[in-house]
Amino acid sequence: MAKTILIVDDSASVRQVVSIALKGAGYEVITANDGKDALSKMSGGQRLHLIISDVNMPNMDGITFVAEAKKLPAYKFTPIIMLTTESQDDKKKQAQAAGAKAWVTKPFQPEQMLSAVSKLVAP
Repeated sequence: MAKTILIVDDSASVRQVVSIALKGAGYEVITANDGKDALSKMSGGQRLHLIISDVNMPNMDGITFVAEAKKLPAYKFTPIIMLTTESQDDKKKQAQAAGAKAWVTKPFQPEQMLSAVSKLVAP
């Protein structure tokens, strides 16, 4: 059975590029346009093997989303990759403290994303 990955980004084009790369590598993909939307999609008990989240989003930013996601028992141990234009160490530290496992900076190559994903989840 394919592993399921949730992509959380307010940019439709980023969601599309990441989705295409992941689907091409054999993953199933669910998308959300911000942290609130993502949390609503996580409440159904769907098994997620990995989450990829932007940092800067409306309604609920990525770091707040990561902290909230980690409070949910079903997703406490789900690995999270931050995919963002941010590169400041303090943002990285905040994300890590909230529970993020990896940081990929935009713009990115699909191979770079797949490499980070494969380190956290086997296809």
